[in-house]
Parts: sequence; structure tokens; C-alpha cells
Amino acid sequence: MAQGDPVPEQFRNADAARRIALVASSFESLLGEPLMGPCIDAVAGLWRAPSAILAHGTEADPIFFFANRRALEIFEYDIETILHTPSRLSAEAPLREERQKLLDRVSSQGFIDDYSGIRIAATGRRFEIERAIVWNLIDGDGATHGQAATFNL
Repeated sequence: MAQGDPVPEQFRNADAARRIALVASSFESLLGEPLMGPCIDAVAGLWRAPSAILAHGTEADPIFFFANRRALEIFEYDIETILHTPSRLSAEAPLREERQKLLDRVSSQGFIDDYSGIRIAATGRRFEIERAIVWNLIDGDGATHGQAATFNL
């Protein structure tokens, strides 16, 4: 995809943009380094990043609220579908307990940078991610708004 790929409309309203910007700012706060190179528009920078980036909210069964173009390619979802998908469905049922342990570890530590595991695409294709970084989305007041992950394949 070209560098000038337009950011999907679903990410352009003020609430969505604020929430997505928290993905980048929380990463930098917790890990002490930027998630992406310098850019004026955090949403566009995250959308076009070469690494897969996904984020889910704090619902009882968290729903993805962001997936960049690379994540959509890897997970084989269209944008409308992934924005209504519980993040637990990114792992097969037998692996969901392992995934929950990972999320609990992130909740208590703030982030981890050593996650590896098998994930499942929308088509049922399995793939392994290694050395994924998973972190809490924390605003300036200390409130948690979900968790995000980034990885390369």
C-alpha cells in the first residue's frame, strides 16, 4: 500500500482519533521509546506503520477498536468486521486461557515485550507471532482504556 493510504473513516472522528492516539502515547510512556517515527497525525502514523498494531477496549469481552492495515492483512479481516470482533477470537479456544494469562500479566506489569503464541486469522489460517509487545492504554489521569499489541511477521 502506498505511503499516502487514506486513513479509514472509522478512525477519523474525534473520539476514535483520541482513543487511537492513546495507543502511541501509552507505548512511549511505558516503554520509553516511540511506537512509530515522527508524524503530525498519530492515527495516520499508526495506520501506515509497517508492524501490525491492534488495540481492544475494557469491555467484559474486549472488542478491537483499532487494527492498522498490516494487522488487517495478517488477520485477514476487513475493517468493519474487526471493529466488531472480540479480541479473544484472535486465539483458538484451547489457547484462550494462555492469552488471558498474558493479558493479566500485562495488566499487572504495564507491558510485556516477550509474548509469543499462535493466532488465528478470520479464514482459520494459524500463524505464530514472536516477541510481541503488549501494553496497557493508560491516559494522563491513570485510567486504563484497554490494551494494545504490536508485532512483526
